[in-house]
Amino acid sequence: MPGEKIINFNDQSLDLKLRPNIWNEYVGQESIKKNLQILLQAASERNEPIEHLLFHGPAGLGKTTLAHLIAKESKAPIKITSGPTIERVGDLASILTNLSPGDILFIDEIHRLNKLIEEVLYSAMESRVLNIIIGKGPSARTIQLDLAPFTLIAATTRISLLSSPLRSRFAGGIYRLNFYTPEEIQNILSRSAKILNIDMEPGAKSEIARRSRATPRIANHLLKRCRDYAQINNQNILDFKTAKDTFDLLEIDEEGLETADRRLLEILITKFNGGPIGLQTLSAATSEEEGTIEDVYEPYLIQLGFLERTPRGRIATPRAYEHLGIKVPKQDTLM
Repeated sequence: MPGEKIINFNDQSLDLKLRPNIWNEYVGQESIKKNLQILLQAASERNEPIEHLLFHGPAGLGKTTLAHLIAKESKAPIKITSGPTIERVGDLASILTNLSPGDILFIDEIHRLNKLIEEVLYSAMESRVLNIIIGKGPSARTIQLDLAPFTLIAATTRISLLSSPLRSRFAGGIYRLNFYTPEEIQNILSRSAKILNIDMEPGAKSEIARRSRATPRIANHLLKRCRDYAQINNQNILDFKTAKDTFDLLEIDEEGLETADRRLLEILITKFNGGPIGLQTLSAATSEEEGTIEDVYEPYLIQLGFLERTPRGRIATPRAYEHLGIKVPKQDTLM
């Protein structure tokens, strides 16, 4: 990219540098990639914009990266915004009317759109028109603006908060991104280490992958922190001991759980006998927002089998007791 610097990167620009630029560099999510490549090729042969797409799943799995790869593959300009920044219908109208034919509009965290704004998207996505109401009461009138053919790519961590009418308009497909395997994370770390010019031993790579919560963004973050530790301790090679010492300092255990994760499980077990307990009560007990618990902590804890969501509330599993070194009570009724 023009003006791109080679040295003195901050973490944000490093994250951009680590982002895959071509399909072959994007590791994992193989089924989604195959479906998208067919969609892109078919649309290209028809000389049409690709249909609207929705990606959902936990944070850090590559939703934004996929949007950028689609734009590059289709050679289309991409305009980026997010749900919280679109505060009024006028904001959305300004964005949509400034799109050129074939442009891609990427809306991150689309579940945080105001419902009134969400409804304006219906006709924009389906009919490529924008209906704006001017005035109030009997004097109100509707203006219809034609829009250029465009593609909306949206990402969300909370697909349940999207209305059914909006979800149904993603004709190109709704794709859920899954957690990555240890092998996939190691492949990502190998590529990132090469870009960052880090000499890393296999043992260190395995240890970072093990504690990365099966998430590429976290794996790259931990790689950079291990690099910093090695640099401060005048070590030219990132080995297993250096990685382990880094994680001890960061208080990240063998399963990738941080202090906040363990605290949530400990409160659930020690104060509420392992559950079941409602999300609101758990939020109050841990002083964490409900959305943070649902989006940040729970997906990985459930993936590990440490936590269960039931109609009666959250339950800590016997595996959570074992991980924390707490004996499961005989009267425990966890399932």
